[in-house]
Amino acid sequence: MTFIRKRVTTTSQSSTGRNLTFHDNYSGNDMTRSQFVREIKNGNYPRYSVRKINNVDTPVSKPDKTVNNNLD
Repeated sequence: MTFIRKRVTTTSQSSTGRNLTFHDNYSGNDMTRSQFVREIKNGNYPRYSVRKINNVDTPVSKPDKTVNNNLD
C-alpha cells in the first residue's frame, strides 16, 4: 500500500472545535485560518473550498472519494 501524505493538516482547534491553524505538509508553511482561506480563494489549494459557518469563512475539503485531502 502506498502512503500519500496529506497536503494540509490542522494543527490547532478552538474549544468549540473550529480549526484555527494549518500546516502545508508539502511546502512546510504554517497558516492561520484566514491565511488558508485567502490561499484557497486565490486558487492555490484546488482540493479545498471555503464555506461560511456561523458567519465565519471556514476552509473545508471538497467532497470526493479520497481521504488524502480531508482536514483533521
